[in-house]
Amino acid sequence: MKSVRSQSKAAAHPEAAAPETVGKRGRPPQRRRAGPGRPEGISNVRDEILDAAEIEFANLGYAGTSLRNVADAAQVTQALINYYFGSKYGLFEEVFLRRGRQISEDRMQRLEALRQTGKPPAVDDIVRAFLMPALSMRATEAGRTFMRLQARLHTEPPEISYKLRNEAYEASTRIFTDALREALPHLAAKDVYWRMTLMIGAYLYAFSDTHRLEEMAPGICNLDDPDEILNAITSFVTAGMVAPAPQN
Repeated sequence: MKSVRSQSKAAAHPEAAAPETVGKRGRPPQRRRAGPGRPEGISNVRDEILDAAEIEFANLGYAGTSLRNVADAAQVTQALINYYFGSKYGLFEEVFLRRGRQISEDRMQRLEALRQTGKPPAVDDIVRAFLMPALSMRATEAGRTFMRLQARLHTEPPEISYKLRNEAYEASTRIFTDALREALPHLAAKDVYWRMTLMIGAYLYAFSDTHRLEEMAPGICNLDDPDEILNAITSFVTAGMVAPAPQN
């Protein structure tokens, strides 16, 4: 029989009970480490919840997804989801930012690498540096799911979408906009901001697997060829970027 002290200690550390909660949903309880710290396997459960939630949010949107959907898909309890993420919005935030921040950081690293060459970056190189991180992520099934989630975010209510989009991308988008302004001195700031926004819209549509192109041009365009995708969108966006300033 456990002592009163042991029972109190367990109650004071709910995280220690989390693997047992998972075990009740068909998984064996996780082994504990010999020393202090989090039980083995606990981070895997958290990642599995995020993976399951990513699919649900991408397919159903924020409003259409319930914690019950996610709990069933991840084979955990709703209580465990609340324990890790606090609420449905907290879960959505974690799902979006884990890959959104990765894309943003990759973009800034690529732009910095261009600047390290000692030559002013060309417009097409800036465009490629902006697009490549998202295209690289699209190479995996999970990455494709995130691309659909990201495209869907733009249709979510502002109180949900603005904060997350700004937190993930504001810094890198402004840095790239500044780089394009330097590379396009013939354009006013207004024109560069418009063209940056149009580039974002183009890549979100192209990378989100809407299958529209397959319907328009069956057997002609290969959406599984990353080089074809990158070359097509880069040439299109670059031509728009370097076009003369519009006449007012």
